[in-house]
Amino acid sequence: MMRVLSLVFLSSAMAAGAAQAQPPPLTLPESSQQARISQRIGVTDLTVTYHRPAVNGRTVWGALVPYGQVWRAGANENTVLTLSSEARVGGQRVPAGSYGLHMIPAPGDWTIILSRESTAWGSFFYDPADDAARFSVTPRTAEHQEHLTYMFDQPSAGAVTLLLRWEKLAVPLPIEIDTPAVVAESLRRELRGLPGFFWQSYANAARWSARQGVHLDEALAWADRAVSMNRNFTTLRTKALVLEKQGDAQGGAALLDEALTHATEADMNVYGYELLQAGSVDQAIDVFKSNALKYPESWNVYDSLGEALAVKGDKAAAKAQYQRALAMVRDEMNRKRIQAILAGLE
Repeated sequence: MMRVLSLVFLSSAMAAGAAQAQPPPLTLPESSQQARISQRIGVTDLTVTYHRPAVNGRTVWGALVPYGQVWRAGANENTVLTLSSEARVGGQRVPAGSYGLHMIPAPGDWTIILSRESTAWGSFFYDPADDAARFSVTPRTAEHQEHLTYMFDQPSAGAVTLLLRWEKLAVPLPIEIDTPAVVAESLRRELRGLPGFFWQSYANAARWSARQGVHLDEALAWADRAVSMNRNFTTLRTKALVLEKQGDAQGGAALLDEALTHATEADMNVYGYELLQAGSVDQAIDVFKSNALKYPESWNVYDSLGEALAVKGDKAAAKAQYQRALAMVRDEMNRKRIQAILAGLE
């Protein structure tokens, strides 16, 4: 009897415990599904994480989303904008980091808010004391968008517009990046690491700065470091480019002349194509001709010279160089490519 009573008591206790315990949550679909979009501007990564409610035949603006109240700019948890480096959002400086994105809709201009609190549930716990930026934008009408969506519109080297689209409205958030400053700081940081042991790293950093026309004194120091580590065509030409950008055309020309004495066939070929891409066609032709004189057994020098002559519009001379290349080339893929080019020059 005691054994029976004990079993009954144990069973009752287990049943009571099971009734009070909370089961682990199951992973089920959300009605407003999560989404994430990213865009790189220069070396700055922008990411928006959000949830996408649907219109579902409802009146959205002024009803489902009331005017004059802080709105989460999505559904569920905070809509979050993450910047990997400093930016200007809506004309205001915003440091790198993650920000809760909120909006105050209105019949006219809207207020956009970036909050330093990015882990809250919606806008229910929004506190103006956490504002990192607040600015106004003017929405515009757009084609119907059933599910709320964000997109990065018209990206350039230093700017992009983050666009909220829902129902028949588009809300623009202008974002600007000082890409040269961000890249320069990134280069300084990287050159203090493993890349700082290689001349190529200093040459690449100096060349980028020279081509952008920024931080030229620093670029010259990087170029000097590259030359001191390896005096070759690339390092000397890079320093020549920096000097030219600084206004020292004579010094740049002298270094370029020295650089050419160190150039390999591949160096000259790359140099010629860079000139060609920059629109300096005659200079490119001179470089390719020089390469052909120096390396007459290479089919590739005639192939490159033919291309430059074709760009100039001298079809007869281009054909002659391509035919020389065709007579020397051995791999089938390049043979077919050159034959196709020759057919097009007829």
